Amino acid sequence: MKALPFVVTALCVFVLAYRYYSAFIAAKVLSLDASRLTPAIRREDGHNFVPTNRWVLFGHHFAAITGAGPLIGPVLAAQFGFLPGYLWILIGVVVGGAVHDFVILTASVRHEGRSIARIASEEMGPWAGRITGLAILFIVIVALAGLGLAVVNALESSPWATFTLAMTIPIALVMGLYSGWLRPGGIRVATGFGVVCLIAAVVFGQFIPGSQWAPYFTLSRGSLILALAGYGFVASVLPVWMLLCPRDYLSSFMKLGTIAALTVAVLIVNPELHMPMLTPFIHGGGPIVPGKVFPFVFITIACGAISGFHSLIASGTTPKMISNERDCRMIGYGAMLCEGWVGLTSLIAASALFPADYFAINVSPEKFSQLGMSIVNLPELSQQVGETVAGRPGGAVSLAVGMAQVFSSIPGLKYLMAYWYHFAILFEALFILTTLDSGTRVARFLLQEVFGKIHEPWGRSDWIPGSLISTTLVVLGWGSFIWTGSISSLWPLFGVANQLLASIALTVGTIWIVRSGKRKYAWVTIVPLVFVATTTLTAGYQTIWNNFLPMAAKGQPLTAYLNSAIVFLLMSALGGVLILGVAQLMQNYRSNKKVGVCSKIS
Repeated sequence: MKALPFVVTALCVFVLAYRYYSAFIAAKVLSLDASRLTPAIRREDGHNFVPTNRWVLFGHHFAAITGAGPLIGPVLAAQFGFLPGYLWILIGVVVGGAVHDFVILTASVRHEGRSIARIASEEMGPWAGRITGLAILFIVIVALAGLGLAVVNALESSPWATFTLAMTIPIALVMGLYSGWLRPGGIRVATGFGVVCLIAAVVFGQFIPGSQWAPYFTLSRGSLILALAGYGFVASVLPVWMLLCPRDYLSSFMKLGTIAALTVAVLIVNPELHMPMLTPFIHGGGPIVPGKVFPFVFITIACGAISGFHSLIASGTTPKMISNERDCRMIGYGAMLCEGWVGLTSLIAASALFPADYFAINVSPEKFSQLGMSIVNLPELSQQVGETVAGRPGGAVSLAVGMAQVFSSIPGLKYLMAYWYHFAILFEALFILTTLDSGTRVARFLLQEVFGKIHEPWGRSDWIPGSLISTTLVVLGWGSFIWTGSISSLWPLFGVANQLLASIALTVGTIWIVRSGKRKYAWVTIVPLVFVATTTLTAGYQTIWNNFLPMAAKGQPLTAYLNSAIVFLLMSALGGVLILGVAQLMQNYRSNKKVGVCSKIS
């Protein structure tokens, strides 16, 4: 079974979806208007509200939303076989994920760049806003912890990747200072400088292991967590033009470049997909994902098809920087299609491994011995990449091995396997870290909105004491989860929480569309809402009873009861929002009138 037919099919579907479906939504459902002034222009302050070039903003947005989910999720979901993950990504991103991002981004722009919680409050009443805000505070901490854990696992004791990743920070600072202060608008020069320096950092990073600098970049798990926390704090409080936006823009070059290169490599090599279409683990009992293909494939691939975390970015940093309302289509719908493509290429790279080798990497040696499988060429792969890759769960290592295997299969590149492997690890880390900085900033905005109701100055994003304290609390929250968590406890929690937030966001988006006088088009959000809410509530129930609560008997009572309580609260929050949403729809149907702020400006 070759990969090429699946790649060509997906590419055609994505191109057609952007050309026609997103255009339909932009014109008929959202009525985008280039003449309508955006919050970035009306409220420009040089700190958070900053009109930004659409390509730079696309790079920032894509980098911010594309974290560990489309990389790790599809790799872990390969446990069920190639077909379930492929179909979910292909259909889910077109009908669900891209629509979700597009609608919430436009809604936030129309609501002065406000968060999804504030939009819920204005469209559905204060109780909806409170419930949504409470759910988001839990979800964003869990999401950042799940993403952060993946980068810690990828960078631990890897000086090459750590060095290159660290170098992106001073490079981005120089870019930001040049284009935002010394030469405002000088993005071309800054881009050229950044790309050249990034390539140099990747090349020279290979000389760090074994050098006198190696100890400074060979960090333990605890040191990496502290370093991540420090970076997340700094990136959240500095002006967006100084570090966050240029760094994400810079990272997007490597992200998009690597995905494009991997796509070309797949087209050239046309690798054999050794993972079968379906495995026996679709019925449950798998060593990686604890459940059946339904509903767990839909929460394991938490970002490649649809992601609630995106609603935080789409109603956080991005709407405050859009200078033309029509850019919402390219940035909202287009960036999510790119993320779906990332998920598909990740799934293909992992599926190119022999099943026994795939499982030997992603489970402990003890679990693998119980599967009755025999490894095929894992020792050879370990020798080629220069590291022991067996028993490295979490998805990051198997993805890196799969990517390296595809790249090294290109004629003339066979002996660069080690280089491709470490390059892939860096590539994964860049994906994740750019989500941490934007996510931390968004969480800071949310927390300031909550505290602003207690002390009014705290609600202002430019009030320094509030920004510092809120950021500290957010970083401590996700940092403590990483410190005490593992991939088996955090990833299911992240998956359920993420998709529950997507359901909440789709509910809010539906009500906003209806109240904007576009009730006949509400099906564009109702269809994915019904599916995602049903599968996620089912997965949440099964996760509590079959995954989390049994941890108490295994000596992890705190993790068992805390995770179960969080999932139960988030499921209750979705139930509350759904009830309020149905009530709002019934009221609108009875009155048959256009009401609300958005109906006045649509």
